[in-house]
Amino acid sequence: MNTTIVILAAGQGKRMHSVLPKVLQPLAGRPLLQHVVEYSRQLGAADICVVYGYGGDEVQAGFANQELRWSLQAEQLGTGHAVMQAMPETPDENRVLILFGDVPLLRPATLENLLNHCNSGEVAVLTVDMDNPFGYGRIIRQDGAVQRNVEERDASAAEKAITEINTGVLCAPANLLKDWLGRLSSDNAQGEYYLTDVLGMAVSDGAVVHAVKADDQVEIMGINDKQQLAIAERALQSRLVHRLMEQGVGFADPARVDIRGELTCGKDVFIDVNAVFEGQVSLGDRTQIESNNVIRDSVIGAGSVIHSNCHIERASMGNDCEIGPFARLRPGAELADKVKIGNFVEVKKSTIADGSKVSHLSYIGDATVGAGVNIGAGTITCNYDGVNKHQTVIGNKVFIGSGTQLIAPVEIGEGATIGAGSTISKPAPANALTLERSKQTTISSWKPPKKKK
Repeated sequence: MNTTIVILAAGQGKRMHSVLPKVLQPLAGRPLLQHVVEYSRQLGAADICVVYGYGGDEVQAGFANQELRWSLQAEQLGTGHAVMQAMPETPDENRVLILFGDVPLLRPATLENLLNHCNSGEVAVLTVDMDNPFGYGRIIRQDGAVQRNVEERDASAAEKAITEINTGVLCAPANLLKDWLGRLSSDNAQGEYYLTDVLGMAVSDGAVVHAVKADDQVEIMGINDKQQLAIAERALQSRLVHRLMEQGVGFADPARVDIRGELTCGKDVFIDVNAVFEGQVSLGDRTQIESNNVIRDSVIGAGSVIHSNCHIERASMGNDCEIGPFARLRPGAELADKVKIGNFVEVKKSTIADGSKVSHLSYIGDATVGAGVNIGAGTITCNYDGVNKHQTVIGNKVFIGSGTQLIAPVEIGEGATIGAGSTISKPAPANALTLERSKQTTISSWKPPKKKK
């Protein structure tokens, strides 16, 4: 049986006290609605429809390339009314699974179990036992069978004592659901069309109604304010970290890590406290991430160490690199194997070959750096003329003394040495000492120093 998933996402979320629509509030770096769309796709639904309303243009723009069907709920007249907007284009032969754009922590396995109880002539509703069910609709049973749902405002004292609540997540055959929605009434305390009234109609019409319980309360929690958003954030982070620990990743403190995207790790990876991973991040075998690092959309090779307080964005590195502390790799930084980037070094849109070192207090931008290069403290590639960016090319085995400025475009020949404090604006020949004090001078007969025994 084909499945249509209807995601209700029309609410404003006034308790968020935000100009951002509620379903666009960020959870683990992605909008609430994105989480719901992602676990919906894992169910293999043939049709996913989002019912939108408040901030509709902004919501649609955030999901412009995701092949979703959109239905407008112009007036906020309840959940039943919201589902009505999606039904005209829903095939009668499908079953309809109704989800909520502010319930981001549902597991696909839970929903698959629900769908297994929703076949021809059957209705399945997701329930859960709550310690404090205040504010939720209660499931009314008779001899164990589901009879109906009653909302908090309409419940008697005895009904309010029931702890099994209706999560609102419902699956029903489309042809039957359309009929039941057409018979809904707004004659209740809130003057709304309750989707939950469908349960009573289904029982009255002789349909089999299954109540499928979720494993825990956290999984079905809805997000209505910033406090609940924070609780959901920690719950999701705990789930993500636990999954990585099952794969062998070590954490100094699992409660002090944030994953805002997708983190993939090799074997024997260790992550210290307060590390933040955003977007798509890959860590190779034996990688060590020390404390207080932010790594975004980057690839870290095997055996590499990221010391404390680094910021790495859209960068890549090979194996056995050492970064930081207090280093910044900006977009386009590409490091080969055994590269060292030290404290207070910034690298932008540059390639650095095997074994090269930029140990401290330097800026390398729009540069190509060869293998075995040593760049001294305070070296700057002056890549910007106020209008355009220019390239610096540094050959293999170059030694650049401290406090050097390389005025791009400029090329430093293989094996060259640049004297400390120089401002180099012309090509520096290979295997020679080039320095500049009052003027640029090349000493062709210069011999490199030898290490003392």
